[in-house]
Amino acid sequence: MIKLFRIDHRLLHGQVAFSWTRSIGADCILVADDEAATDKLKMSTLRLAKPQGIKLVIKSIEDSIKAIKSGVTDKYNLFIVTGSVADAKKICDAIPEINSVNLGGIKNRPGTRQVDQAIFLLPEEEEMLHELADRGIELGIQQVPTEKKTIYK
Repeated sequence: MIKLFRIDHRLLHGQVAFSWTRSIGADCILVADDEAATDKLKMSTLRLAKPQGIKLVIKSIEDSIKAIKSGVTDKYNLFIVTGSVADAKKICDAIPEINSVNLGGIKNRPGTRQVDQAIFLLPEEEEMLHELADRGIELGIQQVPTEKKTIYK
């Protein structure tokens, strides 16, 4: 069961690994990221950030979608983290059961507009998020569980 689906360019770090995992009762973190799935150094770094007793799976976007669709993840309280709006949209497009996305950190880049303290979006990313919102997917901005969630519109 998917407990939380989060976009965070840092993928897995203390804030995500500990506060969110504990708050939502996750027992498995799925990092859905093409680069992380093939970069051994990045994999090692992500494993260091994993809370003790929590299963960590690092897969490409395509393999993450296949795993979720196959039902192999159903036995877990699953926390999915991906690094970009584009990757989140691919996953949402393929997994219609996803009804909310947590917008965590999306880094500042040339051409972005700041929409929150830690969220900077390119025009095409805003369009993708509007498409998700138009389908009824809730887009919540919330850095940590203790912070009040605001809805991106």
